[in-house]
Amino acid sequence: MRLLIALAMMCLTGLAQAEVKTRQIDYQSADGTKLVGYYAYDDAIKGPRPGIVVVHEWWGLNDYAKRRARDLAVLGYSAMAIDMYGEGKNTEHPADAMAFMKAALKDSAASNKRFDAGVEQLKKQPETNPDKIAAIGYCFGGKIVLDAARRGEPLAGVVSFHGALVTDTPATPGSVKAPILVEHGNGDTMVTAENVAIFKKEMDAAKADYKFVGIDGAKHGFTNPDADKLSHGEHGGPDIGYNKAADMSSWADMKAFLKEAFSKNSSM
Repeated sequence: MRLLIALAMMCLTGLAQAEVKTRQIDYQSADGTKLVGYYAYDDAIKGPRPGIVVVHEWWGLNDYAKRRARDLAVLGYSAMAIDMYGEGKNTEHPADAMAFMKAALKDSAASNKRFDAGVEQLKKQPETNPDKIAAIGYCFGGKIVLDAARRGEPLAGVVSFHGALVTDTPATPGSVKAPILVEHGNGDTMVTAENVAIFKKEMDAAKADYKFVGIDGAKHGFTNPDADKLSHGEHGGPDIGYNKAADMSSWADMKAFLKEAFSKNSSM
């Protein structure tokens, strides 16, 4: 009996010690812009594991983006929420968010380099298998990861949640190397039905490996529990809203997609 109790206590102690660890990673883009990464991993897992880049909404590198990195760490991934605006800035004011986003997208080459800088930092972490990297993005971040796929970034997979689908650099036949999953709210007034049709036509013409999931009743921002607050804040806000069912179903889709994507790219 004493032996069984001792073994049980050892197991419980091991479980207590296993937890998601986080750290801030300061880095910079090729143009010298100071960037801040939020890195998360589960220390119960030994050795390198697949890495996932998380790209924030137009609000910037806020607590929501960081939470998603922790969520991915719980799933067993090495995850880093990267910074596309510089110095980790974020806001809850839609006018500021719009200004930040426009500034980041003004120079597409610079934006691409910021994404690449984040990927390289994730690869450098000892917990990351640098040959197995995927990317997920929300809203503005969805556009960033889709554009990375369009230009042929060597990623195991790309997932966009309520992401912007329009682009100035459409995919060309054979340019998309990574499989793509798009989780879109059919009630999204910020990403129109016309945008969706153009995106699908683009992907079909490029012969991309993609899956598009339209979720009835879901608005833009459906994965973020703060969306309702942000849409009705003191400054006013965009037409966004949280949808728990859509949040859960899209996350489940992502888990299955990433599992398959990494298994297909086992030789990467």
